[in-house]
Amino acid sequence: MYAIIKTGGKQLKVEAGQAIYVEKLTAEAGEKVTFDQVVLVGGENTTVGKPFVDGATVTGTVEKQGRAKKVVTFKYKPKKHSHTKQGHRQPYTKVVIDTINA
Repeated sequence: MYAIIKTGGKQLKVEAGQAIYVEKLTAEAGEKVTFDQVVLVGGENTTVGKPFVDGATVTGTVEKQGRAKKVVTFKYKPKKHSHTKQGHRQPYTKVVIDTINA
């Protein structure tokens, strides 16, 4: 059984036991989280939501909070002695999917 959930402005296909990386959630490591915006539940019987499946939820456990690798942006204007270097690390939450309730 699998489901497609919507979180952090993105849609992710998840299965039980899978580890996913989502946009930062306000939950500590070890806490349970519930995703109630389920777009599709698949398996033997596929259910498509309009826009979400009624009564379907996906629960998971937060494994850790972290930050992704640094992305460096470098802007340079030739012959002007102008350059700008900026770094960014996007925060994320690692969630292990426990159950899909359809």
